Amino acid sequence: MLGLAGLLGSGRTEAARLLFGADRSDSGSVRVEGAPARLRSPRRAIALGIGFCPEDRKTEGIFPEMSVRDNVALVAQRKLSGMGIVSRRAQGRVAEEFIRRLGIVVTDLNQPARTLSGGNQQKVILARWLACDPLVLILDEPTRGIDVGAKAEVEGIVADLAGRGMAILFISAELEEVVRRSDRVAVLRDRRFIGELTGDQIDERSVMDTIAGQVEP
Repeated sequence: MLGLAGLLGSGRTEAARLLFGADRSDSGSVRVEGAPARLRSPRRAIALGIGFCPEDRKTEGIFPEMSVRDNVALVAQRKLSGMGIVSRRAQGRVAEEFIRRLGIVVTDLNQPARTLSGGNQQKVILARWLACDPLVLILDEPTRGIDVGAKAEVEGIVADLAGRGMAILFISAELEEVVRRSDRVAVLRDRRFIGELTGDQIDERSVMDTIAGQVEP
């Protein structure tokens, strides 16, 4: 798990959007499993095995009027379709699997996503990407706006995914979350990479010292 740390305006969300192909970069390169990759669009990023849970769950993540089933199965439609036809039964099987795996509390698969709690909505977004079995999962503020219990559950799910070998890019304004879960922490300031911490170097003080130590006099 790679944590992305920095103060407000450091470029954390911008970096996430670039890596998902939602924005275009001015320079730099990306490699996926060692091969050069051009991330021209989110569709291309998804095809390369990159998933993205955005910062604003309500406006960019969840589809509030759609059912839980449709929200979970949305990105996996191609995998679930046969001859161009998406099977509702297949959608249901996928939704039920991840509802069970992530402990999502719902009344039934047809329940509108807007009626779920914030924590359960966040789990639905996670389920949507896990249904595609991504190589890389970008999580931008995955615990924002949810209660303490749900926050611990989401963090536990993310830690389990990383433990199983999925590459995670973890972004949070709460520095303690970043240092608690990350194997490496990349530090940003003014939309530039200014340092990386690993192993025993990772703590809140070290991250703040890295940011402060790069400030021009």
